[in-house]
Amino acid sequence: QRKRTLSMSSHTKGVTSVKWGCEGLIYSASQDRTVKVWDSVRGILVRTLEGHAHWVNGLSLNVDYALRIGPYNHKGVAASDSKERMEAAKAKVQKVLKDNGLQYELLCSCSDDFTLFLWDPVRNRKPIIRMSGHQQPVNHVVFSPDGKYLASASFDNSVRLWNGRTGKFIARFLGHVQDVYMCCWSADSRLLLSASKDSTLVVWNLKTKKIKNQLPGHADEVYAVDWSPDGQKVASGGKDKVLKVWVT
Repeated sequence: QRKRTLSMSSHTKGVTSVKWGCEGLIYSASQDRTVKVWDSVRGILVRTLEGHAHWVNGLSLNVDYALRIGPYNHKGVAASDSKERMEAAKAKVQKVLKDNGLQYELLCSCSDDFTLFLWDPVRNRKPIIRMSGHQQPVNHVVFSPDGKYLASASFDNSVRLWNGRTGKFIARFLGHVQDVYMCCWSADSRLLLSASKDSTLVVWNLKTKKIKNQLPGHADEVYAVDWSPDGQKVASGGKDKVLKVWVT
């Protein structure tokens, strides 16, 4: 039986999102409008990231995908030796950072205040940039697997694409007719999928910035979506109580 070894308190309202980083840190977002950075070993508060004017709904790290797949390759195979597995996992994280000209991981937060903030949370409490443009609360944000892009889903019926290194706006994707709840990326960072209150899933082509495919089938709002790490399938679920798996 696992024991709870740390209890960290500083937020003054509910915690909405938690992320493990690759620098020994844990990040938490809250309805108290802040993002907090914690030392995962000692359980102490490192710094508080402030700037949002309303609830912080979600967090994403540019190394999320690399941390998720760890030592496994695109076929789901990993070395049997534990040292080799550790080195392979570290190499994936370092590749994302190196390819984007970074030394440390970047964090993005999204909020009910219609904005996103891009942070260098390991070293700085001030944001790199405040990302504005959405006309309604931003419900979800996610970095592409290669760390080069950010996608944000909003209740303004749109998905916005941003530069993952600078936070600069790139494009707006319009195709949904109601709130967009969530986005996810294909493993090669070439396709983006969005889930909406309008009961549909839309696949976007990053090169053309246009709709590649639409996936109707749910009978009601689609709340959640995830692309398999091997890039072969997509799973979605929503208000109709049904989980659907799509072959991409």
